[in-house]
Amino acid sequence: MNFTRRFPAKIQLYIITQKVRFFVRDPFPNKLTQYLRRAELIDSIRLCVRSNPDSLPTLLHSRLLDPFVVTHAIRCTPNADSAIFLVESLKTLPHFSHNQSTLYALATVLAKSRRSSELKFLIADIDAGKYWGVRISFMNLMQWHAACGEMDAVLDSWDKYRKSGKRLCTESYNIVMQLYGQKGQHLEAVKVFFRLIDEGAVPNSRTYTVMIEHLTKLGKLDPALEIFRILPLMRIKRTLKQYSVLVEGLAGAKRFGDVKMLLHEIRVDGKFPGRPMLLALQCLQEAGFLSETEEFIQEMLPDKRIRNIASCEDSSDEDEDEDEDASHEEVDGIPRGIQLKRWLDPKALAKAVNEMSPDVVSALEDAKLVWTNRLVCKVLRNFTSPDRAWDFFCWVACQPGFTHDIHTIERMMAAFAQHGKADMVDRLIAKIRSEGLRLSFSTIKLIIDFYGISKNADAALKVFHDDRGLCGPISKFNLMLLYSSLLRTLTKCRRNSDAMDMLDEMISSGIRPDSQTFSGLMYHFALEGDMKTVQKLFLMVRQSCVKPDAYMFKVLIQAYCKSGRAALAWRVFEDMKNSNLLLDVATKDLLVKSLWKEGKRKEAASLEESCEEFNETLPLVLQGHVWTVSSVDLTTVYQIYANSFVYTND
Repeated sequence: MNFTRRFPAKIQLYIITQKVRFFVRDPFPNKLTQYLRRAELIDSIRLCVRSNPDSLPTLLHSRLLDPFVVTHAIRCTPNADSAIFLVESLKTLPHFSHNQSTLYALATVLAKSRRSSELKFLIADIDAGKYWGVRISFMNLMQWHAACGEMDAVLDSWDKYRKSGKRLCTESYNIVMQLYGQKGQHLEAVKVFFRLIDEGAVPNSRTYTVMIEHLTKLGKLDPALEIFRILPLMRIKRTLKQYSVLVEGLAGAKRFGDVKMLLHEIRVDGKFPGRPMLLALQCLQEAGFLSETEEFIQEMLPDKRIRNIASCEDSSDEDEDEDEDASHEEVDGIPRGIQLKRWLDPKALAKAVNEMSPDVVSALEDAKLVWTNRLVCKVLRNFTSPDRAWDFFCWVACQPGFTHDIHTIERMMAAFAQHGKADMVDRLIAKIRSEGLRLSFSTIKLIIDFYGISKNADAALKVFHDDRGLCGPISKFNLMLLYSSLLRTLTKCRRNSDAMDMLDEMISSGIRPDSQTFSGLMYHFALEGDMKTVQKLFLMVRQSCVKPDAYMFKVLIQAYCKSGRAALAWRVFEDMKNSNLLLDVATKDLLVKSLWKEGKRKEAASLEESCEEFNETLPLVLQGHVWTVSSVDLTTVYQIYANSFVYTND
């Protein structure tokens, strides 16, 4: 019986193709060689569309051409016309068919070029089933329409997303909020952030990037900085984009003291400075801040070892960091030579280096890639196996002109910590100590967090006690964050007594835990059924002068209800009400049910009656997240953002 006959013709063709691929010997000795050959073809296409488009159809007949090559070639085109020309040229190839990756690349180029009509035709073709197996999500539509600047289309897609019954992702709110800010509809942007919180979504780093960029572009630097400074308290990762936007804005306003503060914090966070900061730092140098900026600028300058690929002319040094024309001469209006930085995809490269066998090493060396610290960090980040990453780490250390710096070492340490390889982390820490290098605070914190994932409490304790000094003096605020990370790791490892001992040590050393830390501990011990410790922790909250937020009360009420102690949960509710805080609907219902179950009918009726007064304002979801965000923090950020636009329609 022929198995494929049961399927439609297109699926039959796919199955037959896969069978052929299975039995035909791979023409490449290893995946790396295949990657390098593909990269050469992508480079050839990049140059062709810029210098000699008429020869493109011939170039596309290469047997190496596949969706991977086409996807990256489309992404690398200099404009939408070139991308469309490339796609049209592919129609001459009878055996090539587009997939989701190639069409998404084309749609993204069209969207960024604001070619709305072509984009709509492409979307219509996909929706009509012209391309088999390709589907468009609501998020794809929102991203493309937002890039085109089409607010109505974005809102229409968002509305359909809501009506689909699917849970809205945070990025959908981010897109709408950012577009409102770009259109000058500032109060609408604020409302979207409120809606994000009110509907129970979790703001992420990009949410705050959108907010900071919105404020900074309007010259509202103080509220932007205020929000930026709150992020560590909410355990939100501060991104290089946020730093770049703020450094540029502050330098433009000649607030060089604040720029210096940010440069210090970039080091503490262990960030690689980005090229967008270069102009701002040069302004800082001109203002006389030479020592503060010299090292950063040196890291941003292009590596002189990098050469260009070229057509028509010899290669020359590349000074650009983007995938665009570096330089060219024109003779009678015709480009005489175009030079481009060599194409590289760190993720695909890491995937191709699946082992450091002799033939792979030989192929890597023959490729003559220029190994910069930035590139090595990107490649290390994309290895799925720490052992493969370590083999590559050791090999690249021996390459001419390359020396590992603190960034590459920290990246390798993070990979080992994530997989619980404490002995290898210790080995790298010993190297750092012997060479007099300094770790970033964020790396120490990240290692302790990762040991929680790999359930290695002893290794986390060692790093906290013995190795944290490698990042230099630690502020009380950062030390509080480090203690909090350690406590979270200890609870994940079920080291409950050690967690309480560390909490006592923390308080006795003058470091006051924040509400998130207490809420996390209370939540953990409630799950363990240890209500005695939960009560002890709440007493410590009172003694530490930490004001319980609504989320902490919620955690405590849920813990008492689930342990069959509704009377105690009722007392907590009374305290909460006296603090002018409201329960969310779900927790209120749980408390009412528990009170009725335990015969506390009077209290249950009183609760129902009191909540009816606030029925319209009762939150559907009580914001806050165990170990990370308190409801107070979210309220503070919202108020800062909203108050920036209350008295202005700028």
